[in-house]
Amino acid sequence: MEVPEKFTKPYNPQATEDEIYKKWEDSGYFNPDNLPLRLDAQGKPVEMEPFCIVMPPPNANGSLHAGHALFVTLQDIMVRFARMRGKKTLWLPGADHAGFETQVVYERQLEKEGRSRFEMPPEQLYKEILDFTLGNKIFMEGQLRQLGASCDWSRELFTLDERVVKTVYDTFRKLNDDGLLYRGSRIVNWCPKHQTSLSNLETERETRTSPFYYLKYGPFTIGTVRPETKFGDKYVVMHPGDARYSKYKEGDMLELEWINGPITATVIKDEASDPAVGSGVMTITPWHSGTDFEIAQRHNLPYEQIIDWRGKLLPIAGEFAGMSIKDARAKIVEKMQQKGLVEKIDGDYTNEVPVCYKCGREIEPQVKAQWFVKMQPLARRAIEAVTSGEVKILTDSQEKILLHWLENIQDWNISRQIVWGIPIPAWHRSTYAHGKQDEEWHIGENPPAGGLGDGWTRDTDTFDTWFSSSQWPFITLGFPDGEDFKTYYPTDVMETGADILFFWVARMLMLGLYITGEVPFKNVYLHGLVRDAKGQKMSKSKGNVISPLTVSNEYGTDALRMGLVVGNTPGTDLNLAPSKIGAYKKFANKLWNIARFVLSQDLPAGRQETEGAIRQELKDEFDALAADVTNDIEQYRIYMAAEKLYHYVWDRFAAEIVEESKGKPEYGATLYYILENSLKLLHPFMPFVTEAIWQELPEKESDLLMVAQWPARHSGGPQK
Repeated sequence: MEVPEKFTKPYNPQATEDEIYKKWEDSGYFNPDNLPLRLDAQGKPVEMEPFCIVMPPPNANGSLHAGHALFVTLQDIMVRFARMRGKKTLWLPGADHAGFETQVVYERQLEKEGRSRFEMPPEQLYKEILDFTLGNKIFMEGQLRQLGASCDWSRELFTLDERVVKTVYDTFRKLNDDGLLYRGSRIVNWCPKHQTSLSNLETERETRTSPFYYLKYGPFTIGTVRPETKFGDKYVVMHPGDARYSKYKEGDMLELEWINGPITATVIKDEASDPAVGSGVMTITPWHSGTDFEIAQRHNLPYEQIIDWRGKLLPIAGEFAGMSIKDARAKIVEKMQQKGLVEKIDGDYTNEVPVCYKCGREIEPQVKAQWFVKMQPLARRAIEAVTSGEVKILTDSQEKILLHWLENIQDWNISRQIVWGIPIPAWHRSTYAHGKQDEEWHIGENPPAGGLGDGWTRDTDTFDTWFSSSQWPFITLGFPDGEDFKTYYPTDVMETGADILFFWVARMLMLGLYITGEVPFKNVYLHGLVRDAKGQKMSKSKGNVISPLTVSNEYGTDALRMGLVVGNTPGTDLNLAPSKIGAYKKFANKLWNIARFVLSQDLPAGRQETEGAIRQELKDEFDALAADVTNDIEQYRIYMAAEKLYHYVWDRFAAEIVEESKGKPEYGATLYYILENSLKLLHPFMPFVTEAIWQELPEKESDLLMVAQWPARHSGGPQK
């Protein structure tokens, strides 16, 4: 037969992919409500089993990176596979306002312009970030299309849309009504640069070497790496069972010389003081240490702020007031040496320092009134769901990590001192009773009766973006009454990065169970980081960042997708080299050339193969491969399915079967059968080139390959 004109030239992804994506999008088949019906043997419509993945909404603040390309590829493979198997398949996309992360990105832009967010009215800053985010959102959506994402754009949701905000407020109110929300003055992780508190998950720990100071505190020796915090230390703590200090009783008072003169110190007995560490004695700075704060709480001790919100010393520091702690440390130590208060200095002390995960600045623990969620009751139900198999974490190691974190969970600070995000719906006013000032709080979008004129003012904080994102599965599907919620919840798979297992997956699980009574997803597939060819983490400073869109433009999206999938086991990091992607560009060309050869052969009239036209042994071999690949995808062994298809098409079909068939017209029907069904099996992995070839087939069961019938039948639940 005559070869279609397209095959007279090599496959050109750059000239093909936009046109193919437009065909898909124009067909309406990304929307599960428009999918063609499948008919049974009697010609009656078959009820379609629902399948749903809710897309982790990419941050709408910049270009997609390699990690985004990986999640798009993995999820699109799962979605296209389900759609071709006749399921009512929904992949629901979204975009994330990304709270703190986006504000940090915009602050960098302001810095380049010589502006500061601290000098801007909040309303102006919010409006500027909104315009910036919505512009990036459109750009990001175009990139998702370039990567082949076959998601239902008609259902897309932005994390600041009205429906999202309403549900988040409802959850906040329910947590309060159920006694799981409280406002408390607790130690928080404070970033002096960005002027906001951060959750424990938003801090990183860096190993640093710094001097360790042994200081004389009356008759005791205490140790610290932060002498600048010690101005308010008026309590000396020792273990109640430490025989060395048995003569000291709880409450004993000691007069001693300290940094800025004589002070009165009080003895405290507490098991937090470890007799095996140093002298076994410690002083406490409750405002700037979590451990010290807990000791103060247990013994009902007062505490005082030493360092302000910008990292400068307060008047309690005397002559050092107004100095940054970085500049003051050496001067404080020098003064203490002059007073004979420094016993010795270990100049090579290694310790882990908490830092802000965005700017790397050292976290300053501060006592601040914030909104906290009590997590232990929520975690108990999540633990039950994991251990019972109600939700399956698809690698044992990640399941153990998740359970350990849930079993040791701490209360969650959901307040952020930033402009960009969902405002916390809470109002407060000062009240006075028995001569004491206190604060009264009201939960709601509006102040209580009496309103602003009665002293009520709005909480200026916003929610931690993970608080709203943790409700994403049931919000997107229209909880509680939406048809999508009734049809698709719980969703089938949550595929996302292993690095946000605690940030997002665990919290989605807890809040999903709390609000809906059901797990938000049945399976969790976690991918690792995408690293460079040498296994190093990609960073702009190293110059080793691989832009997925640049690679896609050079090699084609199909080659990029195969490069991201082959050899990529769940939960492990992937080393990605352009040379690997280049190899799959050659594979796409190989598939194109196979199609050109097959379509040049004589085929049975009408392609209705007569008995014996297809070589049975080759058909059986292919059908076994199809069943094997199907099983792999069902079991989430996507990397294995991709590799098996690659080797079959290249090493078996092209190198052996095609070569053997040359000059033998009786192979025509067999070649066509293998080509047609190879396109189906490869389509989830390499959607563009397979669809481009499908369009040139002389006869096909459907206009678009994306809704063609999957060539194998298999059923089985996910296994680890």
